[in-house]
Formats: sequence, C-alpha cells, structure tokens
Amino acid sequence: GLTKDQLEVSGAGLPAMMKLLTETPLATIKAYMAAQMLVNGAPLLSSELDAAVFEFYGKTIAGQEEQRERWKRAIATVEGQLGEQLGALYVERFFPPESKARMQELVGNLKISMANSLAANEWMTEATIAQAKAKLDGFVPMVGYPDEFETYEGLEISADDPVANAINTIQWGNADALSRLGTPVDPSEWGMLPQTVNAYYSPLTNRIVFPAAILQPPFFNANADPAVNYGGIGAVIGHEIGHGYDDQGSQFDAKGKLRNWWQDADREGFEQYTERMAEYIEAYCPVDSPEGPVCLRGRQSMGETLGDVVGLQMAYRAYRLSLNGEEAPVIDGLTGDQRFFLGFAQIWRGMEREESLRNRVMTANHPPGTFRLNNAVRHNDAWYEAFNVGPEHKLYLPPEERIKIW
Repeated sequence: GLTKDQLEVSGAGLPAMMKLLTETPLATIKAYMAAQMLVNGAPLLSSELDAAVFEFYGKTIAGQEEQRERWKRAIATVEGQLGEQLGALYVERFFPPESKARMQELVGNLKISMANSLAANEWMTEATIAQAKAKLDGFVPMVGYPDEFETYEGLEISADDPVANAINTIQWGNADALSRLGTPVDPSEWGMLPQTVNAYYSPLTNRIVFPAAILQPPFFNANADPAVNYGGIGAVIGHEIGHGYDDQGSQFDAKGKLRNWWQDADREGFEQYTERMAEYIEAYCPVDSPEGPVCLRGRQSMGETLGDVVGLQMAYRAYRLSLNGEEAPVIDGLTGDQRFFLGFAQIWRGMEREESLRNRVMTANHPPGTFRLNNAVRHNDAWYEAFNVGPEHKLYLPPEERIKIW
C-alpha cells in the first residue's frame, strides 16, 4: 500500500473519489461510464454523435469554430493505435542524425550551466547542494526517439472495422501491461511518441525526454543561429531540468525515490521563493467574468512557472558559455542576446480563444503562453540590458524583486 507521504504526492484525490463512488447510485455511475465511452468513441461512430460531441467539447468548452480536417483526425486515430510505428516513419522523414547530435550537445551545455549555478549557490547548505548535484549527475537525457520501436506483435488491425480496431488496441495494451507486472522497469521505455510536440521530466526515473517533433522550428533547427536555438529549445531543456527541482520534482531524489533530501532551512528558503512567485502568478488575470477577473492560481501553475523562469535563466547562461568569452556577431541589426530572447519569444507565439483561455486558467497546470513569456523574461537581468528595459516599461521589475533560485 501507499505510505501517507506517497498518497499526498500521487493520490491526494483518492479519498474524495472513493467517497463519491460510495455515495453515488450504481445506476448513475454506469450511465456516466457509458456516456464517457460514447464520447471517447465518437470519432469512430456515427457522424451525428461525433458532431454532437464536438458541439459541446469543441465549441462550447474550447471555443473551436470547426473540427480539424478529416485526414488529420484519421491520423490521430492511427496514432492512438499504432503510435510508435507512425513515429518510426516520422523520424525517418524529419529527424536526421545531425539533429540528434546537435541536441545532445545542447543538453550537455545546459547541464553544465545548472552545475555551475549549484556550485555558486549561496542560500542552500552544502548537504543539500551535494544532493542536488547528485540528482543532476543522474539525469538521463532521451533525445528524438527510442532505440527500438514497438512492433505491436499480435495486435489485429483491419482496414474496414475502426471500432474493432479500437477495442483490439485497448485489449492489446492491457495484456501488454499485465505481462510486464513483476518485471524490472525498462530504462529505455518512453512515455511520449516521437511525433509529439512536447517534452517532459519524469521524477520517478530522473529522465528528461525530448521527442523528435519538438526538435523542429521554431524550437530547434540544426542549421540555425545558436542564439535562437538556445532561446528556443535551450529554454525547454532548462525548463525540464528545472522540473527536477521544482515544488514537485524536488521531493524525489536522484534515484527517483520519494525522499526528503533537503535540510529544513533550505526547504524553508525554497518555499519563500515559491511564495514570491505565487504573487506574480496570481496577479495575471487574462479573462473577465460577471463575477470578476479570472486569475491564475499560484499553486496550480507553480511547477510550470518555476520551470519557465529557471529554464530561461539556465539557457542564457549556457548560451554565454557556448561563446567561450567572445561576443556573438550582430545579424540583421540584432545582437546575440537580442536573438536569444526573440528565439524564446517565438516559441510562445500563438492564438487562443477566450473559451479555451478561461478553461485553461481555471483547470490547467500550464499557464497561457503570453504569461509564460512575459513572466520569464522579466526575471532575467540580461533581457533588460538587451532591450534597454527601464522603470517606464510595463514589465519592468526592480533588480531586488527578480527571482533567481538557481
């Protein structure tokens, strides 16, 4: 069974969920499960059901005006059933070996940047710093794609029965998971497909994972100006490394064990940083409602916000290290530092409808892109120097109010 500490980290909602299941009539639970099955299976069922599901979840909840093209939805279905085989095709076409080598170099430089920050740290005790260094040394970067792709041996797929394909896929996945019960953890296993535009840190395995699809413009280009790459994918690498030391990741040690490796005074100091960051998070209110402004919630968005701020600072230091004491050339009238921050800004460009924004603010851990960009740069001294930002500008923060944890 789970210990009290483990329950608090990974299953805090279980008691409330069990209470709800106990008090709710069985017929209601069955009806809910049937409804969810229809909702999840709508793309494979009738056009009328699919349209009804989109009308609520797509239009009402997310503010979408129309569904994605049919071919894109079809590819998404294939991805859900044969994702790694689709990933193998993606890697073959869009991820050359030189991209992987360049990315591995960037990861190495970001780790050096973090190591230097720990060595210069003045607010933590030596005991905690030693544990933090051990965790950094134990980081396992996984870049691009797995060494071996899943072959889906035994899975039956037909060309004319999408519902049967979906059922067979679920059954195959359950059987595959059961077959691995009681066996050693596979250190090469990925939790994300190569064609996914995302990245993640796993506290249980101390891995940072960067699928091939995020290693594309605007995040990364093997032939691009290094300043832009460091501001783009470099900040993402720093973000994921930072997750190892945020409000959640910091509770796990270098081996992925849930263990308090912090001295009490250091943990208190870290909490003071998070309390200050919560003030910036909660001051961002991008949506109005009849009840008043809808604002971000500090604890809900803390991990991602810390990752953004720490990641950008880490990436900038790594970029400067890569210059070996020299200054980058001016290109198109822009200095290297300016291109670095513009590279970071590029990855957060986007548009989001108000319905989706409202839903994100109220439920999601990831804040809106505008906040992630503006909040990260205003805590970075180099940004002020690069663009001559002063007290007269909206995003200006006095030096003593800028948060620098690592």
